[in-house]
Amino acid sequence: MHIHVLGICGTFMGGLAALAREAGHRVTGCDANVYPPMSDQLEALGIELTEGFGAEQLALKPDLFVIGNVVTRGEKFPLMEAILDAGLAYTSGPQWLSDHVLPGRHVLAVAGTHGKTSTTSMLAWILEHAGLQPGFLVGGVPQNFGVSARLGSGSSFVIEADEYDTAFFDKRSKFVHYRPRTAVLNNLEFDHADIFADLAAIETQFHHLVRTVPASGRIVVNAREEALQRVLSRGCWSELQRFGARKEEPGALRARGEPQAFDVLRGSLKVARVEWALYGEHNQLNALAAIAAAEHVGVTPEQSAAALAEFKNVRRRMELRGEVNGIKVYDDFAHHPTAIRTTVGGLRRRIAPIAPLERILAIFEPRSNTMKLGAMKAQLPWALEEADLSFCNQQGLEWDAKDALAPLGAQAVVGADVDALVAAVLKAAKPGDHLLCMSNGGFGGIHAKLLAALAAR
Repeated sequence: MHIHVLGICGTFMGGLAALAREAGHRVTGCDANVYPPMSDQLEALGIELTEGFGAEQLALKPDLFVIGNVVTRGEKFPLMEAILDAGLAYTSGPQWLSDHVLPGRHVLAVAGTHGKTSTTSMLAWILEHAGLQPGFLVGGVPQNFGVSARLGSGSSFVIEADEYDTAFFDKRSKFVHYRPRTAVLNNLEFDHADIFADLAAIETQFHHLVRTVPASGRIVVNAREEALQRVLSRGCWSELQRFGARKEEPGALRARGEPQAFDVLRGSLKVARVEWALYGEHNQLNALAAIAAAEHVGVTPEQSAAALAEFKNVRRRMELRGEVNGIKVYDDFAHHPTAIRTTVGGLRRRIAPIAPLERILAIFEPRSNTMKLGAMKAQLPWALEEADLSFCNQQGLEWDAKDALAPLGAQAVVGADVDALVAAVLKAAKPGDHLLCMSNGGFGGIHAKLLAALAAR
């Protein structure tokens, strides 16, 4: 059939488009503000893109419109209004997956406020390394695979399970559509202030996910997260595998050692050792979650550890974009204050043993709906305290970044837009610095602009 995807350049919808193309469908799509890596992936697949959401796209006459959650009612999306007026067939991305890709598969779904993309990528790679040839859909591009999605020929399908709502006509969380047999609950904090009133509202959605896991299924849960314990206290009908316990706990998986080289313990028994290229306690916890989930489909912890030794992480996760005159420029997807703090802290611990005097310049844009609304602006000084200097993009914000970052004093600089930010960073940067750019969007191409400006000065 011919499907036309509205909002095709988001990581989720772009992955869905790739799956549909692989399944033999004709796929077209439209979006605004296209940027890599998803635009590159779609182009490589030969998927025809239309800029914008004009009603003239009805002339394509697809069999089905698949609607991304970027689409709303009203004048911004005339194509959607035309679809409704004409009474044409449409569905959401998660529902399309549920109907056409996931039936008959052992679905392994990875949920959580942070680390979904990395953990999903780890889990997919572990299953691939073990010869299970899984299908997967990841909200990023895992470097071990080079694509964000594939159908796979095996019985398992690994999916990043987002709690954000499904579409303007379906306000349930995306993950309730996936009906996993293995569900990872990685962590849980307040986020998505545009659709959730408070943390309790998100906990309710997570419990809806728990309700869909069969009794023969497995729920892999972070033992450190009080919010997740509250979720499970509402009822749990599946096998429970806890991970990340800080002290010995019967049956639970925990780590002993530094994040880049650690033993995996079940209770007091060592079951594997992970030595890999990733840093940070958050990645150590992600690894434990992936190991526990993979075990549910028959992959031993030792096999998982061997796979993780070859894991290359995801694009836009502390990705080095270039180096000029001893100044490194990184790209990272961090946008929630906790993720920003974790990312800055991870880089600090990576460079401290070898170059303790080198500086971190944190350059970020509060781009998510939650951050644009200012719901977590008070947490930003805490998130950035391990950076030597911080640079914030004011553009598009409904609150004053200078006021929010005032506790950082002269260590914080606010720019009116990306070009102003580049100029400020250029003035401060010196050899040995690490320029850490953080955004869940394209950030106005700041990485290339910085590298070009540094080379020209």
